[in-house]
Amino acid sequence: MSGPSSLQTGSSSLINDDLAPVTQRTWGGKDYLFLWMSNIHSVAGYVTVSSLFVMGLPLQDVFLALLLGILVVQVACNLVAAPSFRTGAPFPVVARMTFGVYGAILAALIRGLIAIGWYGIQTWLASNALVVLAVKLWPAIEPWAITSQHGFVGLSLVGWVAFMTVWTLQIMVFWNGMDAIRHFIDWAGPVIYGMMALLDGWLLFKTGGHVSFHMFHVATHPTFTQQFSGIVNAMALIFAYFSPIILNFGDFARYGVNMRAIRSGNFWGLPFNLLAFAFLTLLTIALTLPVFGHLIFDPVETVVKTTSLTTALLGVLTVVTATVGINISANFVSAAFDFSNIAPNRLSWRQGGLIAATGAIIVTPWNLYARPELVHLTLDVLGSCITPMVAILLADYYIVKKQNIQPEALYSSDRNNAYWYQGGINPVAISALGAGTLCGLSFIFFPVFAEYRNLSCVAGFTTALGFHLLIAQIFPHQCTQKKAVA
Repeated sequence: MSGPSSLQTGSSSLINDDLAPVTQRTWGGKDYLFLWMSNIHSVAGYVTVSSLFVMGLPLQDVFLALLLGILVVQVACNLVAAPSFRTGAPFPVVARMTFGVYGAILAALIRGLIAIGWYGIQTWLASNALVVLAVKLWPAIEPWAITSQHGFVGLSLVGWVAFMTVWTLQIMVFWNGMDAIRHFIDWAGPVIYGMMALLDGWLLFKTGGHVSFHMFHVATHPTFTQQFSGIVNAMALIFAYFSPIILNFGDFARYGVNMRAIRSGNFWGLPFNLLAFAFLTLLTIALTLPVFGHLIFDPVETVVKTTSLTTALLGVLTVVTATVGINISANFVSAAFDFSNIAPNRLSWRQGGLIAATGAIIVTPWNLYARPELVHLTLDVLGSCITPMVAILLADYYIVKKQNIQPEALYSSDRNNAYWYQGGINPVAISALGAGTLCGLSFIFFPVFAEYRNLSCVAGFTTALGFHLLIAQIFPHQCTQKKAVA
C-alpha cells in the first residue's frame, strides 16, 4: 500500500497506510466467489433462508423471491464496487466524495456501529454451536450452560467461554492482515458444502432415500395480490440481510485485479451460490421431520442430533469456521476501516478492529437474534440504517457526479479542493441520510405501517435516493465537485 507521502500535502489527518489507495491488487474472480460463500454459508444465512420457507408462501414463490432479491443485490454490489476499484480506497474514503471529507466520518461511524451489531450476532451464533457441542461431549456441564442457573446479562457461563473463544479466534485471523483473511475465506466458504452434503447423505440414509416437501405446501390458494405481496416481502428481507454487505463490498473491490473478475465472482457467488445453498437448506430441513419427528431450522441442532459423535464434531466445527469467515469478511474488516477513519493519524486498521470487537461484547448480541420475530426486527432496523447510505452513494456517484471522481482530493482537507463542502460536510447528503433512515424506521415502529414493515429498507432506500437527487437539483453547487486544483 502507498503511504501518506504519496498524496497531497496537508492530508495527514485524513490518511494512514490502511486507508491509502492499494498498490497490490490480487483478488480474482474465485476470491469473490469464495467471499460470497463465506457471507452466505453461515448459521445466520441458514436461519435467514429457512425463515422464508415458513412465511406461508409456495416454494416456487420463495425461490423466485430469492432469485429476484439476490439479483438486486448483485447489481448493487457491482455498482458499489466501481468507485472503490477506481480509487483503490475503502468505503470511508470513497464516502468523502459524497458526504464531504469530514461528513464521511458520520457515515462511516453509522456503518461501523451497525457492523458491531452484526459482528456480535455472528460471533454469538458461532459460539452457540460450541455450547451445544460441549454439552453433547460433556453432559455434566449442562447446568452451567443454563442462563437462569449460571448466567450473566443473558448468557450462561459456558456461553461466555464459547463466545470469548470465537471472539479471540477471529481477532487472531484478522490481526494477520487482508491476505490472511483472503486465504481463510477461500476455504471457509466452500467447506460448508461438503458438510451439508455429508449431513444430507446421512439423513437420506436414515429415511431410505425418501424425501418429501409436503410440509411446506400452502393449503390455501393466495390471490395474486397476496402472492405478489409475499414475494416482495421476501425480496425485501433478502435485501435487508445483504444490505450491510452491499455497502461493505467496496472494501474488497479495491483489491480486485479488474472489474471483470469482480463481476464474474459476484455472478457465480450470488444467484447461483445462494440458490444452491437455499435448496440444500430446504432439503436438510425437510429431512429432519422423518428422522427426528419434527422440523429443525437450526443447522447446529440438526448436526448435534446425529448419532455419530464424529459427524457432530466435524459438523459443528465446520459451521463455526464458515460463520467466522462471514464475520471477518462482512463485519470485522469494514468496522476496522470505519473506526480507523475517525482519526486516521492516531488509529490504525487493527486498532479500529479492536474497538469493533470490544463493542461486539457490549451490545450483548444474544439479545438481538434469539427468536424468529427478533431476527426479522433486527434485519429491518439494521437494514433501514444501511440502505439509505447505499442509495446516496450510488445516486451521487452515477447521477450527480456522472462517475467522475478525483482520488487525491479524497485525502485533502484543502478548502479549495473537490470534496470540501460547508465545513467539510455536505448538508445535502447528510439530510438525505436522515430522511431515508427516519422513513425506513417509521415503517418498523409506526402501527399504521405494520403491514408493510418488511419494506422498511426499500422505503429508506427510495426516500434517500429521491431526496438526494431532488435537493441536488435545487442546490447543485452543494453537490457538484469542483475542478481539480493544480
